[in-house]
Amino acid sequence: MPEYQPPHVDKKETIPEHHRLKMLELAIEGIEGLDIETIELERKGISYTYDTMKILTEKNPDTDYYFIIGADMVDYLPKWYRIDELVDMVQFVGVQRPRYKAGTSYPVIWVDVPLMDISSSMVRDFIAQGRKPNFLLPQPVLDYIEKEGLY
Repeated sequence: MPEYQPPHVDKKETIPEHHRLKMLELAIEGIEGLDIETIELERKGISYTYDTMKILTEKNPDTDYYFIIGADMVDYLPKWYRIDELVDMVQFVGVQRPRYKAGTSYPVIWVDVPLMDISSSMVRDFIAQGRKPNFLLPQPVLDYIEKEGLY
């Protein structure tokens, strides 16, 4: 689910949403069972998870929602917009990340996955340095990034 405008206090430079959407489309093309939810792009404005999940749970009351969060993000949970209400709407699922400690007082189900030290900022840094992040992204996404001159 691509966000329209990140809610981060520390404003990050981001590429336009149509490029982020296209890269997602290319990444999942031909993979059965995956789809993209564009509700935040359609709604515009700041993309607060609470607002999005409120709309989705009202629209689909019989659906259980899971929100995957990396161990690097758990320290930020107390700062999330309406976090106490959000934890009643979704089940957080935590995945370990290298160099980060898992654990929080919020209800998170921790799952074991292979630890891979890969992040979007690392991929962007590779590109900014003129290096090709081969095998870190699907080739059609890398081709699109290069064609559009992103990052």
